[in-house]
Amino acid sequence: MADDDLTQEEGKKKGGMLKWIIILVVLIALGVGGYFGYTMFIAAPSEDDAATSEMTDGDQEPLENLEGTLVPLPTFLVNLADPLGRRYLKLGIEVEVRDEEASAALTAKEAKIKDALLLLLSSKTYDGLSSTKAKIELKQEIADRLNQVIGKGGVLRVYITEMVIQ
Repeated sequence: MADDDLTQEEGKKKGGMLKWIIILVVLIALGVGGYFGYTMFIAAPSEDDAATSEMTDGDQEPLENLEGTLVPLPTFLVNLADPLGRRYLKLGIEVEVRDEEASAALTAKEAKIKDALLLLLSSKTYDGLSSTKAKIELKQEIADRLNQVIGKGGVLRVYITEMVIQ
């Protein structure tokens, strides 16, 4: 009878210890997975990554060190893609271009630029434009679209000079 009680206690100890080991392994796995997810998807890139991503195609100098000429674009007035369609965006922008060639390309391809930006802006929603981060992303999207139209990375930066969402 005493041997049966002793065997049951050892079984409980082993079962309890095994449960704690499994919980510990699961917690470690969650911690490692959480850290990986944070660094890959949430954390901002380091300054080295940002400097490398802003390097131009053939230049050795990052875009932030280049200075260009400011070219104003016409004011855009579009309906936003909200469910009721009652909100609109009025956006005034100026574009910093690398050189006179890029400035001339902006003027020469004005219809293509207006088309590309109107399509981009009208696809946005009020919620998609309300945060500061969203506005910074919008500036980058505009620069990307303009560089697609005029080519050669002529657009360095986009500045929002007027923004009304109503």
